Amino acid sequence: MKKITSLLTLALLATTVIAQSKYDKYYTNLPVELEHVKPVEFPKNALNIAQFGAIPDGETLCTDAIAAAIDSLTKLGGGHVIIPKGTWKTGPIVLKSNIDLNLRKGAVLVFSENKELYVQKGDPRDGSKKCNAFIRASKCENIGITGKGEIDGQGFYWRPIKEKKVVRDGGLQNVWDAAVAMGGKLEQDDNTYRLWYPFNLNPELGIPNIAATAEIQEKMRPNLVNFTDSKNVVIEGVTLRNSPKFHLVPTRVQNLIIVDVTIDCPWWAQNGDAMDPGNVQVALIADCHVSAGDDGICMKGGVGEKGVEAGPNRDFLITNDTVYRAHGGFVIGSEFCGGMQRIVVKDCMFDGTDIGCRFKSAPGRGGWCEDIYCVNIVMKNIRESAVFFQSGYADRSAGGRGATDTDDKTKFYPDWSNVTFRDITCINPYQAVDITGMKGMPVHNLMFENVNFYGVKVGIAMDYAEDITFKNCTISPDTKSSLKHTKNIKYNGKEL
Repeated sequence: MKKITSLLTLALLATTVIAQSKYDKYYTNLPVELEHVKPVEFPKNALNIAQFGAIPDGETLCTDAIAAAIDSLTKLGGGHVIIPKGTWKTGPIVLKSNIDLNLRKGAVLVFSENKELYVQKGDPRDGSKKCNAFIRASKCENIGITGKGEIDGQGFYWRPIKEKKVVRDGGLQNVWDAAVAMGGKLEQDDNTYRLWYPFNLNPELGIPNIAATAEIQEKMRPNLVNFTDSKNVVIEGVTLRNSPKFHLVPTRVQNLIIVDVTIDCPWWAQNGDAMDPGNVQVALIADCHVSAGDDGICMKGGVGEKGVEAGPNRDFLITNDTVYRAHGGFVIGSEFCGGMQRIVVKDCMFDGTDIGCRFKSAPGRGGWCEDIYCVNIVMKNIRESAVFFQSGYADRSAGGRGATDTDDKTKFYPDWSNVTFRDITCINPYQAVDITGMKGMPVHNLMFENVNFYGVKVGIAMDYAEDITFKNCTISPDTKSSLKHTKNIKYNGKEL
C-alpha cells in the first residue's frame, strides 16, 4: 500500500508540474479551448564560442567557431551555444536538434554583407538557386534562440528601395542618398520616382553580385531565421533586426513558442515581414514588440496541395503583443491553402499599422477558416482600414507587375468565414471595415460584438459579403455605408 501511495504521489506531482508550466498563464479566459504549448528543454551543457576562436571585433568571421561549438555540443547530447557580450560577425548558422543559440545581454550577432556566403550550392546565376536563411534548421527537435542579445541581418545590402516610399512618403532623403552613394542599379519606378537595387555596388565595398540581373538577385533575398519540418521550437527574449526579407519564418513546425521577442525593421523595407508562421500546429506568440516593413504577425498556410498536406495553422494563441509600423497588425494570407483553425488574438495593441486586422488572399492561394477570434484589442492611428478582407490580393515583388498565385485558379478560393471580432476599440482609423469578397464566394459569417470605431473618415464598405452581424457596435462619426452584392448584413439589430 505504501508503494502504491508513493507512486500516486509522484503521478500527482508530475501532473502539477505540467499544469504549472510558465506558459500556462497565457491560456486564461479564452473564447475557445486551445491546445497548450509545452516548454522546450535543453541539456545543461554550455559552450562559449570564444572557446573556439571567435573574436568579438565585428569584422572577423566567427562562422566556423559557431559551427564547431554546435558540433561539440551535439556530441555531448546538446545544450547551449553561448554568444557572450560583444559584436560577433558571422556567415550562415545551421542549428541541430537539442541546440539552443543563447545570446547574452550585450551580444550582437551581425551577419556578413557578403551575399556569396549564403548561396545554395550550385551556380545561382541562371536564377534557379536561392540563398539559405541566415539561421536555419530542418527536421530537428528541440531547437532554440534565446537570451537578451540582438541579431542583425544587415538587410540594407540586400533590399531594393523605392524612392517614392522613403522620400515622398517618409521624407527620408538621407536613406535614399545613402543607398545611391553605394552605387547599385537605378530604374524608373514611375514617371517621377526611381527604384534602387543593391546590384553592381561600388567595388570598394567588396560585395559582388550573386545573379546575372538585379531582378533575379532581388528574388534570392534570404530570410533571417527559418525553421522547417521541426518539433519543439522556442525563440525567447532576443531582438531581430534588419532582415534581407522576412525575419522569423517557422514552417511545418509542431509546438512553437515565440515569447518576449522584439522585431525591429524599417517601415520602408521591401517585404520586411516580422513573423510568418506557416502550417504550424500549436503555437504561442506572447509579449512581443514588432515594427516591420511589411506584415507584422502573419499566418501562412502554404499554396495548393502541398499546403493542404502540411495541415492548417491551428491552436494559435497570440497575446499581449504590440505591433507598431506594419502593413497589418494581425494578418492571414495571402497563401493559406492548408487552412486556419482555432486562432485567438487577444489583449494586443496595433499602433500606427496600415491595417489592423488584415485578411488577404486570391484564387489559387486560399483556404478555409474555423474559430478565429480577435478579442480585447486596442487599435490607434490606423492609416487605412481597421478590419480588412480581400479575396483578390496580388502579391507583387519590387518592380513586379503581376500576381504570383498558382496557375490553377479553379481551386483554392479564399473562404473567409467564421471570424469573430469582440471587445475592440479603434481610434482614428481612416476606415472602419472594408470587405471585398468574390462572386460565388462571398465573405460570410462574421461577427462584430462590442466593437467601437472612433474618429473614422469612412465607415463600412462591403462588396460580395453575406451574414455579417454587428452587435452593440459604434462607428463615429456615423458615415454612410457602401454595400454591393450583400445579403443579411445586420447592424445593431437593423438590416443594412
